Amino acid sequence: MQTRLNEILSSIGEAGLRLDHMKAVEASAGNISVHTDEKLELSQAFDSVENNVALPVSAPALVGKTVFVTGSGCRLRDVAKAPQNYVAAYVINEDAKTATCWYSKYGEFKRPTSEFNSHLAVHNSQAEERSVHFQAVIHAQPPYIVALSHINAMRNNEDFNRAILRWEPETIVQIPQGVEVLEYMVPGSSELMESNVRGLSRKIMTIWSRHGIMVRSDESALGAVDKVEYAETGAMYEYLNRTMGSPSEGLSIEDLRKIVSAFNVETDLF
Repeated sequence: MQTRLNEILSSIGEAGLRLDHMKAVEASAGNISVHTDEKLELSQAFDSVENNVALPVSAPALVGKTVFVTGSGCRLRDVAKAPQNYVAAYVINEDAKTATCWYSKYGEFKRPTSEFNSHLAVHNSQAEERSVHFQAVIHAQPPYIVALSHINAMRNNEDFNRAILRWEPETIVQIPQGVEVLEYMVPGSSELMESNVRGLSRKIMTIWSRHGIMVRSDESALGAVDKVEYAETGAMYEYLNRTMGSPSEGLSIEDLRKIVSAFNVETDLF
C-alpha cells in the first residue's frame, strides 16, 4: 500500500514538472487531483488530520474513496520535491458532503485549489457514470491552446478539433474524440463546474476558452499530461502555420480517415 501511495504522489509531482516545462502552469497556476478507491495508509505520508471538512460539492459516488489534490497557491513545479507538502488527501465521508483531510502540518498546503469544485465534480461524475476505480484530473493553461481559444471563429468543436488534429497522424489516435470547447466562464464558478462535467462526460479534454484546459485519465497524472502534450503540439503547429500566412492545409480529411481506418480508431469525427 505504501508503494502505491508513493506512486500516486510521485506521479502528481512528475506531472507538475512536465506541465511547467511546457509553460502551461505559470507561477501557481494549474492544479492536479487524483481519486482512488484503494485503501491507503495515509499516515505514512501525512502527519496531520482534520475531520469533517466541508466539500465544495456533494460527491456521493466517491464515498469511502480518497481524493488527492494540490493546494491553492502552490507551484506545481515544486510538488515533485516533496509531494506530501503540497498535496492533501480527502477521504470522503458517508454524508458525501464532508471528508477527513490528511495533510502535512508544516507543509505548503493550506487549502485546496479554488478549482476543487470542478475536480471533485468530474471525479464524482466519472465514478458514477463509468464506475472507475482511479482517475487523474488536471487543469492547466497550455499557451498555444489558450491562444487559439481567444479567436472567436475557433470557439466551436468542429473548427478547434480540425485545427489541432490536422498536423500529426498520432493526434487523432491519442485523442480520438477530440476536445470539447466551452465558452468563457468565471473560474471556480458553478456554471463552469457544471459545463465542464458535461464536457468531460463526452471527451477526455475540455477547452476552457480564454483560460485553459481540463483533462482526465484512467491511468495516471502523467497519462493526463500526455494528452495535453498531443493537443498542445497540434495547437502549436496551427499557430506556426498562421504566423506564416497559413500556407499549409496539414493532413486532409481523407488523410485522417485513412489513419482512423488503419489504426481502428473509434471516433465519429472523421
